Amino acid sequence: MDAAVLETRGLHKAFGALVVARDINFTLGAGARHAIIGPNGAGKTTFVNLITGALSPDQGQVLLGGQDITALAQAARVKRGIARTFQINTLFGGLTVLENLYLAVSERMGVAGSMFRPAGSRPDVIAEAGRLLDMLKLGRDARTTIAELPYGRQRLVEIAIALALQPKVLLLDEPAAGVPSAESHILLDAIAALPADVAVLIIEHDMDVVFRFAESITVLVNGGVLTTGAPDEIADNAEVRAVYLGEAAHG
Repeated sequence: MDAAVLETRGLHKAFGALVVARDINFTLGAGARHAIIGPNGAGKTTFVNLITGALSPDQGQVLLGGQDITALAQAARVKRGIARTFQINTLFGGLTVLENLYLAVSERMGVAGSMFRPAGSRPDVIAEAGRLLDMLKLGRDARTTIAELPYGRQRLVEIAIALALQPKVLLLDEPAAGVPSAESHILLDAIAALPADVAVLIIEHDMDVVFRFAESITVLVNGGVLTTGAPDEIADNAEVRAVYLGEAAHG
């Protein structure tokens, strides 16, 4: 594995008697394509919230590039190189795709105050936004408002905005949620085209998406790591199958 860009050591979180993260030790290599899976209530989103600073652990550490960031706020972690998308998109529906990207790039460059001036007065921001539009194949949608876009393309805009932050680690929380299965290839193609040095970690319920995307998979159960391995190892793991069959039987 490449050198670790993200690491958690003994990460533990409980709400009273309910343990939602159980001594999680996890390593994400530079440029990794890694998936987190597990049954409902396994602690997947909680784990991402601990990585991003939305939650603080009771015990343990989060390290980015070998530096302890456990005490840093969410905004500080973003500036250090962690970007995230959410299960439900958080885009500005009344603004165009280009305007959403312009805002994100401006914020990263520290020139958001210049938004009171005409957009054309910041050619560097426009150029960066244009590069992201091209990367995610969103050029034809540049002048379309978010509210007018199909949901699958809104998810692509979310990824573009996350990339505008120039992250070292990109966390995608259920990127295929709400996207018709026939359109999931759009997201997968976009992820495949991401820069090779960006480590990507996805939480996903759609196993087809997981096995087409991931080079390695971690399975969480009851807030702890059950196992980590290559996709074929996970597919052949009897414990993993039992967990999912058990969930189906009780679903």
